[in-house]
Amino acid sequence: MNAGTEKIFTVSKIFVDTNLFVYSIDQRDLGKRDRARNILKRLVEVHQPVISTQVIKEFYVVASTKLKADTFIIKNIVHNFRNLEVVNNDLELIEEAIDIGTISRLPFWDSLIIAAAEKANCEFVFSEDMNPGQTYRGVLLVNPFMKEDI
Repeated sequence: MNAGTEKIFTVSKIFVDTNLFVYSIDQRDLGKRDRARNILKRLVEVHQPVISTQVIKEFYVVASTKLKADTFIIKNIVHNFRNLEVVNNDLELIEEAIDIGTISRLPFWDSLIIAAAEKANCEFVFSEDMNPGQTYRGVLLVNPFMKEDI
């Protein structure tokens, strides 16, 4: 490469909501499962994915109850979450979520996601459950299933 012709890439920190992980193991909709897997693969390759302890708990509950997935498989996936940045839902974060929910009129669980993303300095939250295009506290909500390029 010639001097001065290097490309500079910016790595975005992206908060990943529970639904992407759930869809990635859901055998009922193989198209959505494959799309979720591709999105997650791309996030790991190109960006810096972030989750919270809330996402881990929700994933375990939905995967084991709604999807009836094998708990040993779920535990293995949860174990691999240690390769991601994980935000702890502590008292300070819960208080921030209450403020976000009160001001923005968001449900508490969505506010907790926004608070965790803000705490981790994420640019985006990838979620199918929230309003894409909305920005809360500098964090843009994106529905990754509506985007062609992640």
